[in-house]
Amino acid sequence: MGHTPQPPTVIEPHDGHRHPRTRALLALLLTLLTVTALTAAAHADHAPAPPPAKLPALAPATLRTAYAANRADAAEAARRAAAHGDPHRAAADRALAGPSRTLLAFDGRGAGRVTEVLGDLTHADRVAVLVPGSDTSLDTYARFRHTATALSAELRRRTPPGTRTAVVAWLGYETPATIGTTVTTAARADQAAPGLRTLVRRLRTLVPARARLALLCHSYGSVVCGRAAPGLDVDDIALVGSPGTGADSAAALHTRARVWAARGGEDWVAHVPHVRVGLGFTTVGFGTDPVSRAFGARVFDAGAAGHSGYFTPGSVSLANLARITLGATTEVTHA
Repeated sequence: MGHTPQPPTVIEPHDGHRHPRTRALLALLLTLLTVTALTAAAHADHAPAPPPAKLPALAPATLRTAYAANRADAAEAARRAAAHGDPHRAAADRALAGPSRTLLAFDGRGAGRVTEVLGDLTHADRVAVLVPGSDTSLDTYARFRHTATALSAELRRRTPPGTRTAVVAWLGYETPATIGTTVTTAARADQAAPGLRTLVRRLRTLVPARARLALLCHSYGSVVCGRAAPGLDVDDIALVGSPGTGADSAAALHTRARVWAARGGEDWVAHVPHVRVGLGFTTVGFGTDPVSRAFGARVFDAGAAGHSGYFTPGSVSLANLARITLGATTEVTHA
């Protein structure tokens, strides 16, 4: 017997009296705005690559071995991509294989996954983990790494004497394409959350016991952080350019971490309706706006940042993200 389709259910915990037609319109707008806001599409035909290198258990004493093995894996992936006729992927892999790169993990297959460290984890007192949003892959990794290097430079500029920092760029999941339906649901975030939890557990074995960890989550990456948050051993979670987390409030994330949120004045996400729409087989949208009073996060100033501008050198948003990472919470400026 076939399944009888159910009418859409709009979940709006703080505005339950809207007319049904208005709710349906908001749902449609959510889908259209989120899907069409950007124009880049992910590559469909990926070059072949070897499976990830077999590594010993990660520990401070084995980090150099892991870094070397992952660089070698990236070099082999570059050779295979070049032979496959994909010079763009070959160049991306070749860059990751450079002698100065410190890769905690690398997988060149498909859209690709990589975790890169900037700084010395084993002596870092403050660590920031960057979680990217949609359309981030090995093919666009250089753009994501640029945000990590910008934050790393800002941290070095602001770090007080005697404190050491590190930045971890975590492309540890298959991000959704910005043109497609997956970007409007939490499916990819649900798949990614266990990997982010695993990363945080591994980092805790590598950094000093006194180290503070901050998750800095951009765009769809904030959905990933929201899904991973319960019980996560981090000190701060910052959501920037967030369409929502899937939770109705910061308290509903069930985390001991301080939860921060910001949106720049030129970020198109401000125009995405913050609703969740039940379609029977899935739920579209991510609920309460993280910068709203109803959500209850610590809202900080992101200036005039556009959706891709939160890590721009010299920006208000980057300065505040560095302060959050450093634990200098009294210096964070508020919107």
